Amino acid sequence: MTDLTTLTIKQAGDGLRAGDFTSVELTQAFLARIEAVEPTIGAYLTVTGDTALQQAQAADDRRQGGDDNPLLGVPLAYKDVLTTAGIQTTCGSRILEGYLPPYTATAVERLEKAGAVMLGKLNMDEFAMGSSTENSGYQVTRNPWDTNRVPGGSSGGSTAAVAARLAAGTLGTDTGGSVRQPAALTGVVGLKPSYGRVSRYGLVAYASSLDQVGPLARTVEDAALLLNAIAGHDENDSTSIELPVPDFTEALTGDISGLRVGVPDEYFAQGGLQPEVEQAVRAAIAQLENLGASVKPVSLKLLDYAVPVYYLIATAECSANLARFDGIRYGPRENTGSVFDTYRETRGAGFGPEVKRRIMLGTFVLSEGYADQYYVKAQQARTLIRQEFDALFEDVDIIAGPTSPTTAFPIGERVDDPLQMYLSDIYTISVNLAGLPAISVPCGFDDGGLPIGLHLIGPAFAEDKILAAAHAYEQAAEWTTRLPAV
Repeated sequence: MTDLTTLTIKQAGDGLRAGDFTSVELTQAFLARIEAVEPTIGAYLTVTGDTALQQAQAADDRRQGGDDNPLLGVPLAYKDVLTTAGIQTTCGSRILEGYLPPYTATAVERLEKAGAVMLGKLNMDEFAMGSSTENSGYQVTRNPWDTNRVPGGSSGGSTAAVAARLAAGTLGTDTGGSVRQPAALTGVVGLKPSYGRVSRYGLVAYASSLDQVGPLARTVEDAALLLNAIAGHDENDSTSIELPVPDFTEALTGDISGLRVGVPDEYFAQGGLQPEVEQAVRAAIAQLENLGASVKPVSLKLLDYAVPVYYLIATAECSANLARFDGIRYGPRENTGSVFDTYRETRGAGFGPEVKRRIMLGTFVLSEGYADQYYVKAQQARTLIRQEFDALFEDVDIIAGPTSPTTAFPIGERVDDPLQMYLSDIYTISVNLAGLPAISVPCGFDDGGLPIGLHLIGPAFAEDKILAAAHAYEQAAEWTTRLPAV
C-alpha cells in the first residue's frame, strides 16, 4: 500500500473522496510518522494526537453525509504564533509557556470549518523574529535535507514539517520572508498573500503592518487549495480587505503565454549570492520563457534600502506589540519587590536575546528625538519602495528572482552574526514593505543536494498570476516530486 504521508493535499483529498482510505487512517499514518521522525527534526512544539483523531472521525462522518470539501479530513499543522482555543500557544517563547488562548485564529478556524484535521503546533523563531528557527525558546528545528543545517525561519517548523512529511500542509506567517525563505531552504512551496487578503485575527503580532498568514505545501496546487480556504474579509480584522475570493486553482491552467516577467538586475548584483542559486534561478526564468512568457530586465533601485527600512519599522512595531507581555496578563511571572522589578525580571527571563535586541532597537527608534530621524524617514522610504513596485507592474505582470541568496546554512553558523542573518531575507523583505503577494517554488538543488527556491512577486491581490506562473514552471520542472530521505 502507498505510504499515505507521501500524498499531496490534492491526492489525499481525492483518495478520501474515492474511499481508498479514511481520514482516521490518513491521520494515523501521519501521527505514526511524527512519532518516528519528529525526534530527528524537531518541527513540533505540541502534538495534538487525540484531537486529531477525533477530528478525523468527524470528517469521515461528514463525508458520509455528502460533504466533498477538498480539505475535509486532510491532516494539517499550524505555526505556534496562531492562537488555538484551549491548546497551548507559545510563539516559540518561554514567556508564553503554558498559555491557553480562549479563541482560535480566523485562518485556523476557516480550515477547521473546511474539515481539516489539526496534528499540532509548530516550532518557530521566538515571536517570529529570525531566519533560521534557532531563536526558539524550546528547540532547534533541523532541515530534513541535511539535519546539520537550518530549515530557515521564522516558519522553519512549518516548512520542515511539510518537507519531512509530518503534515500534508501547514500555515506559517511572513513578516519579512518567514514563509518564503524557509520554503526555499527546505524545498517546499510557500505563499505570502497580499497584505489584507488573509485575516490576521488570532495571529500574535510581531509587526502589525507587515505580518501575513500564508500556506506551505508540497505543490502549488496544494498552496492554492489552502489559500482558497483561509482568504477573505474578516470583520474581526480591520486590515483585511473586503474583496471577492476567487477559486485560485482555476488559474492553474499551465498556460502562461504572453505573461510578462521582469527580472531586476539588482537581484544578481548582490554580494553573497551563491553561484549555484544564481544558475538555478536563471535556468528557471529561462524555462518560464520557454513556456511562452516574455522576459525583460528591470530595475529595483531601492532594493538596498529594504533591509534597513524593514528593521526600523518592524522593530518599532515589535517594541509596541510586545509591551503587553509582562507576566501580569500572560505567561509566568518573576515576583519581586516592586512592579518595575517584576516587569524587568519577567521580561528578562522570558524573552530570548534576539527578541530583546529588537525590542531595544525599536524602543530607541521610537524614542523622543529619534522618531523623526529614523521611524518617519523609514516610512517615507517604504512609500517609495511601494511606488517603485507599482511603476514596474505597469510594464510587467510579475517579477522573478531568487528567494534566498544561499541554500541552507549550518546550524550555529550565523547565530552570533545578526547582520549576516538579516541579509538572508534581502530578496523577500521589500515585498512585505509593499504589501504584495509572492511565492517561492523549488527550482533545483546545489552541489550538496540542498534545495533552491524561485521567487515570484505579483501586484497587490494578483495571487492568481504568481500561482499560474509557479504552477506552469513546477509542472515543467518537477522539482517538487523529490523528497528528502529522512
